[in-house]
Amino acid sequence: VQLQASGGGLVQAGGSLRLSCAKSGRTFSSATMGWFRQALRKEREFVAAIMWSGRNTYYEDSVKGRFTISVDNAKNTVYLQMNSLKPEDTAVYYCAARSGSIYRTSEWYVYWGQGTLVTVSS
Repeated sequence: VQLQASGGGLVQAGGSLRLSCAKSGRTFSSATMGWFRQALRKEREFVAAIMWSGRNTYYEDSVKGRFTISVDNAKNTVYLQMNSLKPEDTAVYYCAARSGSIYRTSEWYVYWGQGTLVTVSS
């Protein structure tokens, strides 16, 4: 499985960005796609996850109501719509995939994209 993340950039506080994660390679019937982020000098943290079917989603508390994760099966792409961005959202965002249920812990994810930088200015 290969994951290609894109869509990062520089945005002012209160603005929006949409991240994309294109998946190619192996197809598995029950997959979870996750977004994680890592800010400078901090550990990688969970942001959101979705089952490939699109039926189940899970968000970190700090992004609930501001971020939306979605999947486009026809395009093999997962999106993270980020609204009302805050300076504390500044980080490198990674998409990840695993076979099976949603987990918040990064160690459970086998496949990782290369990361895309999101910078939110105040």
